[in-house]
Amino acid sequence: MTALTGNGTAQALNDKLANLDLAERLSLVGELGGRAVFTTSLGIEDQVITAAIGTNRLNVDVVTLETGRLFKETVDLIDETEGQYGITITRYVPAQDDIDAYAAKYGLNGFYESVEARHACCGLRKLKPLARALEGASFWITGLRRGQSGNRADTPFAEFDAERNLIKINPLADWDIERIKAYVADHAVPINPMHARGYPSIGCEPCTRAIKPGEPERAGRWWWENDEKRECGLHVAEATPIPAPSAA
Repeated sequence: MTALTGNGTAQALNDKLANLDLAERLSLVGELGGRAVFTTSLGIEDQVITAAIGTNRLNVDVVTLETGRLFKETVDLIDETEGQYGITITRYVPAQDDIDAYAAKYGLNGFYESVEARHACCGLRKLKPLARALEGASFWITGLRRGQSGNRADTPFAEFDAERNLIKINPLADWDIERIKAYVADHAVPINPMHARGYPSIGCEPCTRAIKPGEPERAGRWWWENDEKRECGLHVAEATPIPAPSAA
């Protein structure tokens, strides 16, 4: 797939997905040909997508990045979700050699000391496992939503990721948190109990805190950094932007 072809395909797909419901969006991607991979962090948005995939038996591989620093509640939810939907969530873990090299250079928790060290930790625990998870994939499905942060306000339904040479699909781009919660309640979707304790966005345990009243959903991630656009690097590739159409 060339960048030109990929971007043209993404543009057409972006427009088509805008007029479909969640199950239809995911079903369409699964039927396009090529491997479709959904990477779940087990957050509430991702659980909605997993529920739709599992309930409708869609042709999508479900994977997760088990970083080695996740909350116990998150790890337990992997098993619960597999059992409820009769699916396998493939776990990708960091290489021990990378962990050892990081600890030798920065210290095990060196990510608190500098942005460089934090990015290095995210790189070995998330980005390198992600690259393995997406090997051979044509479509990468995520739980990104426009309402999660200002940095994600223009999230399209489909975009060409030139760095990874695939099309990135964001089927919940136009969903707000209230719609997410209503879907969870209506479909008895299992979610992380930490959401009820003030954690709307849950990553690695050392890098996540509960948010304060009035804070954005992702304010509890890497809270010691000042950059309002802070990300782990999973979703900051050089994707070709596509204007998001109005929701149906």
